[in-house]
Amino acid sequence: MGTTCNPESLPGAPISPPAPTFAQIQNAFRNLPFAKPAVHIQPEGNKTLVNLPTFYEARWPAAGLSAGEDSDPITLLGWTIEFRIEAYSYTYRYGDGTSSPATKDLGGTYPDGSIRHTYTRAGTVPVKVDARLTGQVRINGQTWEPVNTVVDLAGEPITQLRVATATNRLVTQ
Repeated sequence: MGTTCNPESLPGAPISPPAPTFAQIQNAFRNLPFAKPAVHIQPEGNKTLVNLPTFYEARWPAAGLSAGEDSDPITLLGWTIEFRIEAYSYTYRYGDGTSSPATKDLGGTYPDGSIRHTYTRAGTVPVKVDARLTGQVRINGQTWEPVNTVVDLAGEPITQLRVATATNRLVTQ
């Protein structure tokens, strides 16, 4: 019976680097340079009225990684790792003690935007969108696999929204 020889066990043969663990890959994902979305509000000018539906939309800045983008390749233990960024959830904080349920919806503008809130009292409120990201990983150009971790982006920008009241009156001419 013959014996098999592993070419890597021969003197002078190149040794494959150890594969990164999934925990190391997840840690690399959590440390990517993510962008932080700001909330865009309509009516424009960061002003709205009591009892008027207000529309919200998460908008990503140009700098940093955001949902829908792929990272530049990084090297981890000699392996090439790439990440594809996906939205896990958005939660809109309206500043009056209420928030939207977690959603994958970016929101939108009037009249079709699905993230809406109506204020019942006047005042200035801090509005923001909390974003959580997940994604996929590709190692050495192989197939994309779920990264199975979620990054909660802390410190998203806060927009101060002024909620005012208005009074209508009819006059005779």
